[in-house]
Amino acid sequence: MDVFVLFSGGKDSSLSAILLEPFFDVTLVTCTFGFAETWGAAERVASELGFPHSVMQIDETVLEAAYEMAISDGYPNRAINHIHTCALECAASGHAVIADGTRRDDRVPMLKLPDVQRLEDTRKCAYIRPLLGYGRRAVDALVNVHLKIEENESEKIEKSDYEVELRAIIKERHGHEMVHTIFPGRHIQSRVIGRRSLGV
Repeated sequence: MDVFVLFSGGKDSSLSAILLEPFFDVTLVTCTFGFAETWGAAERVASELGFPHSVMQIDETVLEAAYEMAISDGYPNRAINHIHTCALECAASGHAVIADGTRRDDRVPMLKLPDVQRLEDTRKCAYIRPLLGYGRRAVDALVNVHLKIEENESEKIEKSDYEVELRAIIKERHGHEMVHTIFPGRHIQSRVIGRRSLGV
């Protein structure tokens, strides 16, 4: 059975793909609005992990709506959840089983149960969240066994998540300082370099 996994090239979506691998034929998919070419990093990680990869174009009106939310709220959470919901809906349009790397302690992106049920009912799909029962500590332990990663601040690491294009559109229209206003503090993210050989 095929599963279509939303993929950023980070440790959570990579680990989700590995956990699904014994049971499904996994394809990794990275979303883009075409505002900035961000999918290349995820494509390289997918190749290192040995999974097929595709790029899914999402209508740019979704990014525009997310941009308006971020500017209005002064914070990115609602905007990122909006993008994630739209990405899942887009993925579900052509695939019976979809998945992502959201884990138990994520605040964003994270669908609430009624939204999950609506997605599955309206799109006639199955939505799997392999890490939903795992917190950060457990995920990090599994990552240390299965993946080689690098970590750095969000703006300094090459990645392919929704945040990259959202940051880019805010920066283009309002400048670098607005990006730091909406995305406050130092946020560390990961990028997968490859798989570990078990026992190494």
